[in-house]
Amino acid sequence: EVQLQASGGGLVQAGGSLRLSCAASGFTSADYTIAWFRQAPGKERESVSCISSRDVRTYYADSVKGRFTISIDSAANTVFLEMNSLQTDDTAVYYCATKEMPTIAHRYFVSLGCYGMEYWGKGTLVTVSS
Repeated sequence: EVQLQASGGGLVQAGGSLRLSCAASGFTSADYTIAWFRQAPGKERESVSCISSRDVRTYYADSVKGRFTISIDSAANTVFLEMNSLQTDDTAVYYCATKEMPTIAHRYFVSLGCYGMEYWGKGTLVTVSS
């Protein structure tokens, strides 16, 4: 079974930076997508960023474009989310999630924000203070 371990959350002042990591294990192949979702109090869970293995396609929500960068270490099945210029609206519990799928499906799935993930990790809290 696929398992995900997220880390890197914490408390930071507005304008600061944090780096989240998501280590995955249990994949049956090297074809998968990994995404970061977040859920703020009273709001629905939303896709923040997504990346695919092999072809490394990426997606960013409009609210984080230019501030967040997602990257992947395929050899280690680990995805990173570098978050810069953090704003109070970025405060949320961040979850990493994944789904195995053939490379041919990556383009369409990633372009839609990677909704429909199969496995979820426990969240990590990011708090941005003003």
